[in-house]
Amino acid sequence: MNNQRETIFLETAAVIEQRAFPGDQFVLRVRAPACARSAQPGSFAHLTCDETTPMRRPLSIMSANPSTGDVEFLYKIVGEGLRALALKQPGDELSVLGPIGVPFQPDPARPKVLAIGGGVGIPPIVFLARRLQHGNAFEPLVLMGSEIPFPFELQQSSRSLAGLAEGPHGVMRDLETQGIVTRLASNAPYPEAFRGFVTDLARQHLAALDDEQRSKIQIAACGPTGMLHAVTQLALEFSLPCQVALEEFMACGVGGCAGCTVLLETPQGQAMKRVCVDGPVFDATQVAAFLEASN
Repeated sequence: MNNQRETIFLETAAVIEQRAFPGDQFVLRVRAPACARSAQPGSFAHLTCDETTPMRRPLSIMSANPSTGDVEFLYKIVGEGLRALALKQPGDELSVLGPIGVPFQPDPARPKVLAIGGGVGIPPIVFLARRLQHGNAFEPLVLMGSEIPFPFELQQSSRSLAGLAEGPHGVMRDLETQGIVTRLASNAPYPEAFRGFVTDLARQHLAALDDEQRSKIQIAACGPTGMLHAVTQLALEFSLPCQVALEEFMACGVGGCAGCTVLLETPQGQAMKRVCVDGPVFDATQVAAFLEASN
């Protein structure tokens, strides 16, 4: 166990809101003040889904409001545990253990953050963009990919982005209203989205920039292993620093069971690290070999 123990809280949280979206996707908002005060982009919480399901489920945090104590999670039903969680209504209670994990740590020397999220990897990217925009030291650009309908309200935007065709684009309304540029990508024929993988979209944008513009960019990403492998290759191609948040199956979620270990390349040599507490955010250079082998 590492020194995160003192910042992980166990509390009973009240369900405030549960919103359903196409594709068995849900946005759950709970009141968990201790978690909300300490949550950072990239951290997650371990939630109980139902009294009949003893095993907790790890869910990435999409937003945390320290003033209200509210924490939001986006999840997709996979298995009976999350199916039970989707039945929870306002007023119900859940046990929340969190926040857990090492968050994204952007470098102030590169103020433009290319934040890439795929599928259920979108929540920490949305959280990161909101925090970065609020601090004014960074300028986030959010690219999101999904092969099922996007789980949030969309609106049209005419903001231009280097390397992409002009004209209206579908964007995430919540981020657009905060002044954050977003773009969507999918291989499904959604009219509001770029046709292709989200990494294709990112490459097209980066290729349209000059060396000086790219020197101000860093990448942060979360999503399925195949997408993260493509992101690490993209970072290598354009010589950009990159941090990735891994998605792994977890049992205890706090480093005790070592069931989520991955092989990393560290300055001291190869080492097994636990995604839950040593991550989930790692430098892409450390996990490149793991992502290559897993792809």
